[in-house]
Amino acid sequence: MRFERVLWDLDGTLTDPKVGITRSVRYALTRLGYPAPEEDLLEWVIGPPLVVSFRLLLGTEDENLLRQAVELYRERFVTKGMFENTVYPGIPELLADLEAEGVQLQVVTSKPRVFAEKILEHFRLRSFFRRVIGSELDGSRTDKEELVGEALRGLPLSARAQTAMVGDRSFDVQGARRNGIAAIFVRYGYGQPEEAERSGPDYEVASVEELRSLLL
Repeated sequence: MRFERVLWDLDGTLTDPKVGITRSVRYALTRLGYPAPEEDLLEWVIGPPLVVSFRLLLGTEDENLLRQAVELYRERFVTKGMFENTVYPGIPELLADLEAEGVQLQVVTSKPRVFAEKILEHFRLRSFFRRVIGSELDGSRTDKEELVGEALRGLPLSARAQTAMVGDRSFDVQGARRNGIAAIFVRYGYGQPEEAERSGPDYEVASVEELRSLLL
């Protein structure tokens, strides 16, 4: 066992949320009268804070328009999109085995915590995690560095050497490195290869099977 504590990103790491997220983004854009790219062209929105994605999609800094976009996205997401989602094969078994080995597990996501909790409960994953740390519905606390810092609050610095963050985007790697813990980049999610090269994770894995070999 390499780590005593493992922090997990949600989207693109524990579950594949592509259908629900991209369809909800398309719904919001259509309702606002903007062109809606095909789902495959929207994979890049999986991971970053929602407002960041809409800022780029709409090409605006108009806070009112961005707020409308987020509200419309959630209008669909809370009723349909949240559950248009699948758990990556092998993840439940990996979590169960880590728990059996005494590894402390937490979810750290820029998704609103209330949504993350519902998704984990729906897929029967919630019981594996001591805590679920996420953003607020008002758009605050979306920065991964801050979220990881919250997960580590109260831990002595020496304990950070036995802690890792698992995620599929550069934000996850940066959040880990800035908090002094190991960063594991999973290439089966939605991050691009250049994200790993640019952010410099401590480890890279191509599959859940490789992740299992690293963590157990």
